[in-house]
Amino acid sequence: MENHYHLLLETLRGNLSQILHHINGAYTTYFNIKRGRSGHLFQGRFKGILIERDAYGKELSRYIHLNPVRAGVVKDPLEYGWSSYQYYIGKGRKPAWLTTEWVLGYFSGRGHPGYRRYREFVEKGLTMELESPLREVIASTFLGSEGFIKKIRKEYLEDKIFDKRNQPAVKQILKGPSPGEIEKAVAKAVGKEHVFYKKLCIHFSHQYSGMGLDEIGKHFGMKGGAVSQSSRRFKGAIDGHKGMERTINIIKKELHVEC
Repeated sequence: MENHYHLLLETLRGNLSQILHHINGAYTTYFNIKRGRSGHLFQGRFKGILIERDAYGKELSRYIHLNPVRAGVVKDPLEYGWSSYQYYIGKGRKPAWLTTEWVLGYFSGRGHPGYRRYREFVEKGLTMELESPLREVIASTFLGSEGFIKKIRKEYLEDKIFDKRNQPAVKQILKGPSPGEIEKAVAKAVGKEHVFYKKLCIHFSHQYSGMGLDEIGKHFGMKGGAVSQSSRRFKGAIDGHKGMERTINIIKKELHVEC
């Protein structure tokens, strides 16, 4: 895109930071020398999200390939020259570094049937209002089912020795405030009669409890999918509202979560 890019990667060694440091550094140096410029090329630090492959892989692939369309750069994803989309639908010889097999595996694999089905899947997104799968991200870092989050917590986080103080996402998924604690903090800040009381409670539980959607939904008497939907709509409704931003910061301090 204009000042950033999206990659769907599988890292066998857990060395994402080193990979992106090399890519960003090497390409920025090349670009600056070629254009006679200096300084940063990309917008800020990279943001990495750990995903449950089978649950979200194909949706994220479509989301990435439709990004130039959503940004209004092109009308057809095939028109965008800086995308891997053409290789996923058999329109070019893919570079050696690009792996398309596991995504196309959901659509009968490589070959004409797989190419056609993947293209239909992506182009269907042009005719419907797709929600970004990234809206389901938990603790700004993890995207997956409740079982996936529990597996990550158990196998990679619990009882491991590392500095959790500088890892806010890890702190959230390991042990965040419970919905009950959140309700108390919200009530203290705005009162239970406030028009946004329940929405604030749901939003904070979704963002900071580290619990799965179904667990949160059970507490509030709603379905898990409705939790993320409510949280997302609430965030959209209050974006730029200074008074509500101050309220949210007060609640964050009360709960001792990242501001």
